[in-house]
Amino acid sequence: MVSALFPTYARADLAFERGEGAWLAASDGERYLDFGAGVAVNSLGHGHPHLVGALTAAAVKPWHVSNLFQIPEAERLARRLVQATFADLVFFTNSGAEAVECAIKTARKFHAVEGRPERYRLITFEGAFHGRTLATIAAGGNPKYLDGFGPPVEGFDQVPFADLDAVEAAITEETAGVLLEPVQGEGGLRAFPADFLRKLRALCDARGLLLVLDEVQCGVGRTGRFLAIEHAGVTPDIAALAKGLGGGFPLGACLATHEAAKGMTLGTHGSTFGGNPLAASIGGAVLDVVLAEGFLARVASLGALFRQRLAELEDRHRGVIETVRGEGLMLGIKTRGPNGDFAAAARAEGLLTVLAGDNVVRLLPPLVIDESHIAEAATRLDRACARLSAPAKEPGAAS
Repeated sequence: MVSALFPTYARADLAFERGEGAWLAASDGERYLDFGAGVAVNSLGHGHPHLVGALTAAAVKPWHVSNLFQIPEAERLARRLVQATFADLVFFTNSGAEAVECAIKTARKFHAVEGRPERYRLITFEGAFHGRTLATIAAGGNPKYLDGFGPPVEGFDQVPFADLDAVEAAITEETAGVLLEPVQGEGGLRAFPADFLRKLRALCDARGLLLVLDEVQCGVGRTGRFLAIEHAGVTPDIAALAKGLGGGFPLGACLATHEAAKGMTLGTHGSTFGGNPLAASIGGAVLDVVLAEGFLARVASLGALFRQRLAELEDRHRGVIETVRGEGLMLGIKTRGPNGDFAAAARAEGLLTVLAGDNVVRLLPPLVIDESHIAEAATRLDRACARLSAPAKEPGAAS
């Protein structure tokens, strides 16, 4: 059957019917250990009882009323995000790209109301991925995402990864701030060093710039802290969240301090669906779990254990694995052969992963996994490496 969908994805010939925790069952009955989590979206796995309960309760209430009216569920969720982070104010969106767009607009508007409308440019970094809208592909700067969509949106100056001298050299009278992912996802699980982030914060303060974070993939507990920037002890001015915030339901948020958001006044921004009762109810249920006592510490501990197991695999399979990267339960394997071959071998062993740039395979399990899931994933990755290490058979050789 010819698909009626845009052919913009290279979809695996695999469809799922059921899910429970970290496991998915395909339509052919095969079970897969899901260490892709819908690209870090299914933060609580599949069929989490608390999420199911929240969805069921919200489903019999108004799903959507628009932001022309009070939405108590969104107010509650915003207050909890403020209490858990640096932020004073929150704007809800439906996706990460929209959250980043809001962050970009917030940074530009801040300088405009300060009487500096010429300061609209953001410094970004090589390997970044900030979304698929016209502004966010320009911020990311990847030629393959920009090709064919006309002149890139103005206002972004890209510099090499974690190069503070390059950042300082790129600052002009038009610079509004710096935008980065504390741990790059699509760019290959590269984490900005803590010392770099601290020096960058000091540079922004000295030059009157805003520090803007894209925590769409690395936020909401993925690295063992609610925001990944917390590992460096750095406070941003603006941050974008999404993916894990909704646990599988489309939900994003732009967080900001009162000062950074001073330009976002009545009528300056909007969203039809952002923060509607259904989405906000589910986001609140995710926070019930992620912000529970001990949860984030457990994610950090499991991340350290998983990284140790991956390091053991690296030692055993040096012809397949070049290095292991990442933080918490946001880990990546840089492979020596094509990363697509590695992901296919893992899938053949019943383990789902996600590709990334720089020849990396991402491992993004639900945050609710336990030690047994890590052991099982390591076993399946070991078998995948053995598949890739096995010598190719000569044509016509007996099987």
